[in-house]
Amino acid sequence: MQLSDVAHYRLHNQQIAQPTHTTINELVRWMGAMQAQDAHMVKWAIGVRSPGMTESQVAAALDAGELIRTHLLRPTWHIVAAEDIHWLLALSAPHVKASIRSRLKELEITTDVLTTCYTILEKALSKQVHLTRPELMLEFQQAGIPTDNNRSSHLMLLAELDGIVCNGMTRGSQLTYTLLQERVPRPQPLQREEALAKLARTYFSSHGPATLSDFVWWSGLPITDARRALMAIQSDVVSENVGPQTYWFDASRYVLPSIDDSLYLLPAFDEYTISYKDRSAALSADAHQMAISANGIFSPIIVYNGAVIGLWKRTLKKDKVILEPSFFEKPTSSILNLFEKACVDFGRFLIRKPELAYEQNSPEV
Repeated sequence: MQLSDVAHYRLHNQQIAQPTHTTINELVRWMGAMQAQDAHMVKWAIGVRSPGMTESQVAAALDAGELIRTHLLRPTWHIVAAEDIHWLLALSAPHVKASIRSRLKELEITTDVLTTCYTILEKALSKQVHLTRPELMLEFQQAGIPTDNNRSSHLMLLAELDGIVCNGMTRGSQLTYTLLQERVPRPQPLQREEALAKLARTYFSSHGPATLSDFVWWSGLPITDARRALMAIQSDVVSENVGPQTYWFDASRYVLPSIDDSLYLLPAFDEYTISYKDRSAALSADAHQMAISANGIFSPIIVYNGAVIGLWKRTLKKDKVILEPSFFEKPTSSILNLFEKACVDFGRFLIRKPELAYEQNSPEV
């Protein structure tokens, strides 16, 4: 196995190439969790893996509570299927809370403060059902709880980790919160060892080939727990060495390399790059510097035959979307043709007419 093979497998296992799931829920359950701090771009992360789906359909699944957007795994937003939210929170929340313990002490967010906040949240959301963060912060302030100095984000992060709130229905362009228990009643809990194995099986099936270090990064688990989880599923996966790295994956999902070139427009913070500690299968050293900022901002990327070859950005207009590529090197005409086809797919997802704008690195059109 070579790095190009790793990229090939990942395109298929992540459902970017030749997706096999027919519903949004099936896709998200397969992926396990999809990083989602960019609430708009993550809809395309689902859309690019679900041919024929539209942005409004993904939004409807979120509004209906079929998908849940909340904090888990690493301390950032993820989208998960409703059926998986409780066991994922139970498994990952203790580690996330431990990672921010010193910051909570600095902010004087104590157990008593949280108990009061949770009571306020439950009372307010049982009346209004879906409220924005500013509306909820007003409730805190009226109760004498400070929300400045980044306290508001930490209070809501903890409320999500403790299973009090999650995403509510979108109100216009505003995101809201609602009570998690009202959206997704708590099922019979999984035993921790069972949850660890389930998380590892999900990751190495949907994201493999991947290393143990990749799994530690994606899951947020301590390495001892991650190693135990991998050991629990070793009969279900195989390993291959590429240089000094050992990659684990589900061999039953082998797909022959395609003779046809492929090109995909992937959103900011897409799982294809962000879910691995070592991203060299898709990103050269130079591409890494251009696609990921020094402070960890992941740009929307153009992926050609598994490799990141450029960036793209969108500008929304009333009935159209303007798409502007920024290729790292001047593209061939065949790459440009594939890019234009990918833009058509993106326009179809948004139900907007795509319009292309080219930079100086593009061939004359």
